[in-house]
Amino acid sequence: MYRTLVFEDFADKVGQGFAIALDDDGGAAIAAILAEAEQRKPGRARDGSRVPFSLVFVAEHQQVLPQRLYRIEHEALGPLAIFLVPIARDARGVSYQATFN
Repeated sequence: MYRTLVFEDFADKVGQGFAIALDDDGGAAIAAILAEAEQRKPGRARDGSRVPFSLVFVAEHQQVLPQRLYRIEHEALGPLAIFLVPIARDARGVSYQATFN
């Protein structure tokens, strides 16, 4: 479940569904869509580190989840551990951002 995630893992998954687990055992979950995947500094890292990127997920679930590490699952990627921060709530739902440096 824990591996180094890179922009390329998500670039082709914008618009696809993810499940955000509400508890640590992966029981209850809410559905979310990956709304954005953006490189913060386009290009390749020279020293072997990853290029910084960010993701924005939108969940129709109107309750705002606290910022913390969540288990997130995707059909192709499997289970992942990602720190999410709520950034907005509007008619679409609640937006959460994950930033990778």
